[in-house]
Amino acid sequence: MATKAAARATGGVILAAFRDFGAIEVEADILQPADVLLDLYGEDIRGRAYVTADPLRGEMMLRPDFTVPVVQAHMAEGAEPARYCYLGEVFRKQDHRGSARVAEYFQAGFEVFDRTDPEAADAEVFARFSQLLAPLRLSAAIGDIGLLMDAVRGLDTLSARKAALLRHIWRPMRFQALLNRYAGVTPVPPTRAALLRGDPVAKAPWVGLRSKDEMQARIAALKADAEAEPIAARDVALLDQLFAIKAPAPQALTRLQDLAATMPSIAPAVARLGRRLAALTARGVDLAAVIFDASHGRTTLEYYDGFVFSFTAADPALPPVASGGRYDALTAVLGQGRSIPAVGGVIRPGLVADLGGLV
Repeated sequence: MATKAAARATGGVILAAFRDFGAIEVEADILQPADVLLDLYGEDIRGRAYVTADPLRGEMMLRPDFTVPVVQAHMAEGAEPARYCYLGEVFRKQDHRGSARVAEYFQAGFEVFDRTDPEAADAEVFARFSQLLAPLRLSAAIGDIGLLMDAVRGLDTLSARKAALLRHIWRPMRFQALLNRYAGVTPVPPTRAALLRGDPVAKAPWVGLRSKDEMQARIAALKADAEAEPIAARDVALLDQLFAIKAPAPQALTRLQDLAATMPSIAPAVARLGRRLAALTARGVDLAAVIFDASHGRTTLEYYDGFVFSFTAADPALPPVASGGRYDALTAVLGQGRSIPAVGGVIRPGLVADLGGLV
C-alpha cells in the first residue's frame, strides 16, 4: 500500500494534469458542517462519516468528499463556465478490517460547471480521465442514473409509489423490495395490514414526535396505496430488463433504443446517451472497450443523477481507481434558487501509485 508521501506525490502529478486541462485549483476545509450532508443524504451518511461536535459551529464531519463544498463555493461566487481541481484527504469509515479500502485517503478531483452542452461536458471529463489513466490499463464502465429515474417516473402507478422508488434508486435491495410489494408479489407487512383493517392492536395511544394530524395523513396515504392497482407485471418486467442491461456501449445503446419503443419515458435519456457516445467517439474514446451497465452507480453517493462512470483494476478487492458522474440536482439544492449542469470525478492517487503510477 502506498505511503502518504507516495500518494501525495502521485496526487501532485494528477493535479498538474487537471490544471493543464484548464481547471482552477481550489481547497475545502477538512471539517464540514454535518447538517448540509445530513439534509442531502439523510442519516445514512452518518454511518460512513466521522462526526464530531464543535461548541460554536455545532455538529461537524471530517470531509467525506470534495464535491459538496466545491459546489457550495461555486454556487455562491463562481463564474460560468468553470473548471475546478483539488487534492486532499477524505475520511470514510470502513466495515471490516483487512480490506483494500482505507478510512483515510487522498482524492484528486476535476469538476466542470457548464450549461452549454452537458453531453459534451460528460465526454470531456470521461475522456480526460481515460487519457490520464491509460498507462494503468484499467477497465471502464459507464451508466446513467437519470435513465433509471425516467423509467420509474413513467410507471403507471401512484405518485407516492414513484416517489418512494426514486428515493431508493441508490439502495437496490430496498428498491426491489418496494417494487415487489407495489406489484403485489409480496404481501403488505402484517403490522400495516392490521393498521389498515383498524384492528384493536392498531388503536394504540398516539405517541412519538409526529402529531396526530401527521399520523392521520400517513394512514390516509397507506390506505390509498392499499386500494391502488398493483404495478402491471409487464411494466415490472420491462423495468427489470432495463436495469439488467450490461454490454459494450454501442450494443447497449441499440438495446436501449429498442426498449424505448415500449418504454417511451426513457426515450429522451436514450437520445442523450446517443449524443454522449458520439461526443466520446469524437474525443477518441474506443467505445467497444467501455461497458455500459444500466445499474452502474446505484450504490454510490446519492448526488449523482445522470451520467456515471468508473475505472477499475483487475483485482476485484480494490475500490474503483476513479469514479464520477453528473450531479445537476445537487447544484439546485445548494444554489439557493440557481442551478447549473455539472459533472466531475475523482481519482485515488494512492491506488494509482500502488498500480505503478502514471509514468
